[in-house]
Amino acid sequence: MTDLTFSVTGRSENAARLVAEARQFRLVIDEPPSLGGEDRGPNPVEYLLAAFIGCINVVAHLTAREMGLDLHHLEITATGALNPARLFGDTTADRVGFKTIEVVVRADTDADSPTLERWLDTVKTRCPVSDNLANPTPVTLVHQPWPR
Repeated sequence: MTDLTFSVTGRSENAARLVAEARQFRLVIDEPPSLGGEDRGPNPVEYLLAAFIGCINVVAHLTAREMGLDLHHLEITATGALNPARLFGDTTADRVGFKTIEVVVRADTDADSPTLERWLDTVKTRCPVSDNLANPTPVTLVHQPWPR
């Protein structure tokens, strides 16, 4: 199978809000008032958590179907804590991102516990967002001059 390439472009509306376009979709990214925004959309780390559980949802259903599991209902919650000190320019040994992310998957299914554990392990190893969060991914920031 060939690689799939995805792209998102965003335009800053102010210091706390950006509107991104992904295919035909508009995503408003904003901060709550306590972080200088107007709360017009989730903030970047909330979108990261949402992307993670969205990926888990897709892979969970795909692998459940492959394993013959009948998922009646599925609820996924991701929670992460971070220290904003470095983000705001303070010196700290803490990293700027999430220290840990906990994902709770509640599945209504007739599968036994060993089967559910095998299913969750499979979901974790096949979710691209999980892979990106768990493993270093080279990231390059490149400046291009604004067109005049």
